[in-house]
Amino acid sequence: MSRFLLLDVGAGTLDVLFYDSDTGLNYKAVVRSPVLCAAEQARNISGDLLVTGVEMGGGALLEVLSQHARKARVMVTASAAMTLSHNPERLRGAGLSVIDDLQAPQYSGLPEFTTLSLSDLPLERIENLVTAFGVPFDFDVVAVCAQDHGVSPEGKSHLDFRHEIIKSALERNPSPETLLYHGDKVPIYLNRLKSVADTASLLPCREVFVMDSGMAAILGACMDFQLRGKTRFIVLDIATSHTVCAAIEDGQIAGIVEYHTRDLTLEKLESLLVDLANGRLVHSQVLAEGGHGAYLRKPLGFETVELILATGPKRRLVQNSRLPMVYGAPLGDNMMTGTTGLLEAIRRRGDLQFPLYL
Repeated sequence: MSRFLLLDVGAGTLDVLFYDSDTGLNYKAVVRSPVLCAAEQARNISGDLLVTGVEMGGGALLEVLSQHARKARVMVTASAAMTLSHNPERLRGAGLSVIDDLQAPQYSGLPEFTTLSLSDLPLERIENLVTAFGVPFDFDVVAVCAQDHGVSPEGKSHLDFRHEIIKSALERNPSPETLLYHGDKVPIYLNRLKSVADTASLLPCREVFVMDSGMAAILGACMDFQLRGKTRFIVLDIATSHTVCAAIEDGQIAGIVEYHTRDLTLEKLESLLVDLANGRLVHSQVLAEGGHGAYLRKPLGFETVELILATGPKRRLVQNSRLPMVYGAPLGDNMMTGTTGLLEAIRRRGDLQFPLYL
């Protein structure tokens, strides 16, 4: 096992890493995210629209399609509709018609309809990117991370459900790699990651893994060289859509908090970091304040924190922080936090030995 293709599907970017563990060589790309490309494609379509495919990160796509529905018909297959909302009534209220997947051929053959196919992994685009690295398009492992709230039971919010998924996993094993899943063992309620795994299996590879992107970012940030020898620290990944922060002790997660990046100020983020380390965050309170969720396993005590390391495309938010903050660059690249986390999770899960990330 030596040839790894790692993909981090975010709201703003798709981050691609090819890693050869025999040589330690790696090649990287950061490109526009699949959801931004899909939204732009939808904006440029005139006339009736048929949306097919599988669940992916939705971003602003629902708003784009609802605007399109004001001037033309928009038919969305049930599988693709999961991208936009798990509530069919919400989609109908936006002017979209949800149809059974088997009905799609009735519309795709009509001249007035243009088809838009949704997927977190546009296979042809990925092949073009990787072959441009100058390496064969064939891998031992393909691994992908994306954020998945899960399909929540009726009456439970998707944020509460995501909190329960993370809490349950970390109480069994408080290491970030616990949320790495083999492609054929993805829990059924993680519909987006299941769709990702199914699509990734179409790539030329021997094994597929998927992982929550928040956990991948936490683990990737922990691999930054500035944290070598440190036992108590905080890592944060300030991404386009979500910010995730974790207090780490001896390689294990003591607590995490997630927020929508757009809702954070520097003052608010600093307060969250101090409260995270001191064990003062409560999930329900974080939600009430507009946050995404929190889980605390044990307090560290902020005075014991040796370093705070920030990664992510929007980490400029902390440039004037009064806290002991440094910028991280796992594998030498701030944008490779998630893919580095994927690689490390696979290395740990398989007890693999290969050169690491200097």
